[in-house]
This record gives sequence, C-alpha cells and structure tokens, in this order.
Amino acid sequence: MAGLYIHVPFCAKRCVYCDFYSNTEMRFKEPYIRALLKEMDSRREYLEGERLETIYFGGGTPSQLNGADFTRIFEAISRLFNVSEEAEITLEANPDDMCPEYVSLLRDFPFNRISMGVQSFQEEDLRFLNRRHDRAQAIQAVERCQRQGLTNISIDLIYGLPGQTERQWEENLDQAIRLGTPHLSAYHLTYEKGTALYKLLEAGKITPVDEELSVTLFSTLIDKLTSAGFQHYEISNFARPGFISKHNSSYWTGKKYLGLGPSAHSYNGTEREWNPSSLPIYIYGIENGCLATESETLDLYTRYNDFIITGLRTMWGISLKELRTLFGDRLFAYCQEQAESHIRRGSLSNEKGRLTLTKTGIFISDGIMSDLLWV
Repeated sequence: MAGLYIHVPFCAKRCVYCDFYSNTEMRFKEPYIRALLKEMDSRREYLEGERLETIYFGGGTPSQLNGADFTRIFEAISRLFNVSEEAEITLEANPDDMCPEYVSLLRDFPFNRISMGVQSFQEEDLRFLNRRHDRAQAIQAVERCQRQGLTNISIDLIYGLPGQTERQWEENLDQAIRLGTPHLSAYHLTYEKGTALYKLLEAGKITPVDEELSVTLFSTLIDKLTSAGFQHYEISNFARPGFISKHNSSYWTGKKYLGLGPSAHSYNGTEREWNPSSLPIYIYGIENGCLATESETLDLYTRYNDFIITGLRTMWGISLKELRTLFGDRLFAYCQEQAESHIRRGSLSNEKGRLTLTKTGIFISDGIMSDLLWV
C-alpha cells in the first residue's frame, strides 16, 4: 500500500492561523499544473511500483481547481500509477466553493471522500479566523454533497479560540453530529510564528485560553463524539465505524507516500524528502530540471522515535513485537523500561503485546511520548 499526496497551494485569501504553504496569485495556476504533471512523470518510480491505495488533494484550497484541471491530473495519475479500484480519493474543500455546479462537477471524477474546512459554526469565530464562508454556507455545503452521493465527508473544527466558551464548543459539536458526517478532525488552535494570528498575540490584541479550559474542551470533544458513536482512533481524529481516513492513517502507520507540489513531503521508509515552500521556485525548478529538494536519511534511532510518536497517537498503539523486529533488543528493552512507570500510573496500557494510551494518557500524551523517545 502507498499513498499519493498532491499539494494544491492556491487560496482565495489567507486564514489568520494557517502556516501551510499557500499562494493567492491564481496567475500561477496554469504553470503550476504543467509543473505538477512534469514532476509526477519524473518521480513515478519513487514508490517502486506499489499500488496506490490513497490519493489526497490537500492545500491550500484544492477546491480552487476546476474540471479541466482535474481532468489533466487524473489522466496523468491513471497513466503513471497502478491505482487500486478501492482507492480512497480525498479532496480538501472550502464550504463556499461547494456551490451546486461545483459539487455536480466533482461527480465526474473519482473523488469518494471530501474533507471540508468548516472550523466553526459560530459566525464570530469565522470572522476572527478570516474564513470565507458563514455558518449557513457550511451546513449547505455538507448537505449538498450528501444529496449528490458524496456522503464520506470529514469536517475540520478548531477549538481553543480566544474567548471561546464551553457552551459554544458544545454547539459546534452538536451541529456537526446533526449533519451526520462520518468523520471529524478537531485541532486546538496553535500560534505559529509568521502567521497573522501570532502577530495579534505578540501585539497583545488576543489572549489564549488557559490550560484548564483547553483540557475541558478536549474532554468535551471526546465525550460527545464517542457517545454519538464515533471511534477516537487518533488524538485529533474521530470516525464512525468504516470511515477511518485511510490516507491519514498511512502517515501514522509508516506507509510509503509520494508528495507532489510546492512544500509537499515524501517518505519511502528510510528517507524523507520535501519540495521548496515557494510556488515560483517550484515551477522554475521543475521547468528547468533543477528543483532544489531537501532530504533526510533516517537512522535507526530517528526511525524508532517516529515509530513511537506516530504509533502512540492512534488507538492501535505500538506493537512491541514489531518494535523488536524493526529496531532490535536494545530499543525494545529501552521502550519497555520507559513505559513501565506510565503503565503503573494507568496512563499507558500493555495488552496483547501492544502499548496504547489510556483515556487518562491521551491528556498527557506529549509527556509520555517524550519519555519513550531515544535522546
């Protein structure tokens, strides 16, 4: 199993919190498409012929692409890769792009999963985050997709916004549950350097929520969604049975993936590689055969640390047998020794040879992971 990630860097405008690479200059779209197809052709051997089980259009805002763009991209994918008939094919989309005509257009392509960047159903939150849609557009976009048969929908929500109350967060979750979407990703607001949000923080114009409220909001998230029938399968992700994201799960379970487009990352099991986070530099490099990618060869200890961090984020946890096979007796013994105190305190569980976070452990997962890492 392998995955293909396509980074579509275009956004109509920047959200205050976002630190993913994006560009608001649509004049670059045609050169980008040409460069993307050329990169796809030149790197088709990266996955060594493994079948594609997932294809993910991320961004940026992939719903800024039109039908002609998708036609060219999917024709190239079909020609260059072995794609599973059951492949999960995801499009990230903004609610305001999902007008009736656009949703109908998507049915002409093999998309079978939509990841919708809702972020909040509260009007004041959406204005603060500089989102382009309002509450009604978000609800209508989801319902429009459902009527067109695109029912495998994930929505993103953000919590921990300045001034956010527990009641407002509960209302967001209640609305998401009412919509009947089978997957939800929820992320605590982070203040990344270089974003407009970080500048507001530095200027003293906003105050982050305190730790006690953050914990309460996260606890509310877990309780409401699990009570509604969702599996909490990764720290920030919840799915109804049968709707776990295959693509995102491949990241957490160490599967290979090829990333195309500016800032996209690739992983082949022993090495990470990433493209420059600049659309003009990316286009120039592809067109002239001199794309300045960066790479990192992963030694044994780096791969062990990645195994710990990604595995413990999920409900499947870490297989101690697999750990021993992959990393040897020394790291196997080290992991067991470091885990012991957390098992005694009830924040880690060791059942049937798998280490998993307990519900208590989820709230202190960063500390547990840090203790198990090789430093």
